[in-house]
Amino acid sequence: MAKINYAHILKYTGLFGGVQGLNIMIGLVRNKFVALILGPEGMGLISLFNSTVNLMSGATNLGIPTSGVKALSQVYEQGSESEIHHQVKLIRSWSLLTAILGAALCFLLSPLLDHWTFIWGDHTLHFMVLSPVVGLLAITGGEMAILKALRRMRRLAVISVLNVMTTLVTSVPIYYVFGERGIVPSLVLAALMQMLITILYSYHVYPLRLSFSRRLLGEGVGLVWMGIAFVLAAVLGTGAEFMIRSYLNRVAQLDTVGFYNAAYMIVVTYGGIIFASLDTEYFPRLSAHTADAGAFHLTVCRQIEASLLLICPLLIVLAFLMPIFIPLLFSNRFEPIVPMAQIALLGLYLRSIYLPMAYMNLAKGYSLAFLMLEGLSAAILVIAVIIGWRIEGLKGIGYGMFATNLLDFLITLIYVSVRFGFSLSRRIFVYMGLQLPLIALTYVGTCTENAYSYWIWCVLLVMSSAVVSIYYLLKSH
Repeated sequence: MAKINYAHILKYTGLFGGVQGLNIMIGLVRNKFVALILGPEGMGLISLFNSTVNLMSGATNLGIPTSGVKALSQVYEQGSESEIHHQVKLIRSWSLLTAILGAALCFLLSPLLDHWTFIWGDHTLHFMVLSPVVGLLAITGGEMAILKALRRMRRLAVISVLNVMTTLVTSVPIYYVFGERGIVPSLVLAALMQMLITILYSYHVYPLRLSFSRRLLGEGVGLVWMGIAFVLAAVLGTGAEFMIRSYLNRVAQLDTVGFYNAAYMIVVTYGGIIFASLDTEYFPRLSAHTADAGAFHLTVCRQIEASLLLICPLLIVLAFLMPIFIPLLFSNRFEPIVPMAQIALLGLYLRSIYLPMAYMNLAKGYSLAFLMLEGLSAAILVIAVIIGWRIEGLKGIGYGMFATNLLDFLITLIYVSVRFGFSLSRRIFVYMGLQLPLIALTYVGTCTENAYSYWIWCVLLVMSSAVVSIYYLLKSH
């Protein structure tokens, strides 16, 4: 096997993985306070508001946070400073327009959002108050796209940490004083602080310049057309989460929504430390190689290889520590989600393989294909979670999330093989052959009821996985 160096990938995975880890520690403190103050019902309410606002944000930002990264990345590689300034101005102008559009639509549709989201009370006023959040998210997304495309990685890392810290110091006191009545004001304040922090760093790189001339906005039509598919994909993704939470809210109780949200947060956010650099560093880098098929495919393979080596020991540790992690992160009232989170977490191993492949459509600008795959994935998730819930409750939801990752992996692999002629490298099969049995044994180990055997399984599997990963990472240097 030829020698290879993963240094670049490890550098930025370590940077953003470390930032994500720090964010997790800060988030642990915040979620602990929120869980103790508001309980599962309050977290369920936060989840419903957040999912609805995110749905509106994804539906109205015209895909600028994604299409902007691709467009500006290509300009950045060409090295023309004047063209970079022009593209930045274009992205900012369109972002402001989408911010106004999104906030206005959220305000006008507040009665409908209340009807779709809740089956009790009148929350129309809450959604009206939350409408500025949609606009703030659009502006923040545009500025983040600029920083990603310009490879300002350290600034992005600092922004990420500051956003989490400000959310902690602002939201917890509000919840403590006002309880559930403080949820809406805290969400607005958090979005405002995140926007201010982001533009503070972004404007320092390129000072604010806007133009709403027909000529400039006309140049952005291509950006918008490419972004529309990303908008629809975002709507499908957030819409799927919205449907799941609304379904659970109707067939179960509000605390069930809180349980689902907590498990989803752990699996997607806390379990995704290895994926933290994909959107920030990998996507702009991949977009720069679209003209060279060999470099394009090699970039994808190397990203998958490094992700596999890094994620397996982490997943095994997290799966076994769930009985300790969840009460520490939230409270003892959240213990019912332990089996669900353990099962769903293992699906992230498959996600580490297919997610870098999924970015191939984004980098190439194949928006329709990207939309179709995202739509299929969203439909599978909703169906799998609902079936899982009906069969085995919360644990069944975990099986549904795992099944979604498995089907996404198979579908994405078949698609990129046909569309791009892409095939997994020999190293990927070697790493999978060594680690997949360990993932399977992890599931067996977490089902062990004897505490002594449980921790023996944990130590043996973590050590085995770590030895494999460390050996191949050292061999690459």
